[in-house]
Amino acid sequence: MKKGLLIICVAIISLSTSAQGCFPRLQKAFDERGAYSVADDMHRNVILTFFEDGTSYCISGKARVENGQIISVFKQYQDDTYELMEKKFYNSEKKAPIIVNGISEMIYNTDREKFRIVFIETLKPKQKKYKEVVLPDGI
Repeated sequence: MKKGLLIICVAIISLSTSAQGCFPRLQKAFDERGAYSVADDMHRNVILTFFEDGTSYCISGKARVENGQIISVFKQYQDDTYELMEKKFYNSEKKAPIIVNGISEMIYNTDREKFRIVFIETLKPKQKKYKEVVLPDGI
């Protein structure tokens, strides 16, 4: 009985984690490893993470940054073309969104979409780990 209950609990936890979508893994990586600063430029390899109904989904895109603020956002199609998001977008204070630790703050647009931009190329590399020694038998 206890074993069956344990299996059900594990299944529910794993389903709720996967139901959150792609963003939690990205957020965890940036929280653990940090990010380099995002330079003013057109960034052609960003991840647009949209949030709806308690989950997130990620698509590829590009974004222009000027003075530390996101000025324009483009969605990428499978044929590698881009479409400018012409809708007005802003942060929760109705200002141009900023970037903190490689990820934008929550962005809203006039279509009531909520999304964040992940500047994946600014993610710092994983820390190297020391190689452990296996002691010989008899010591």
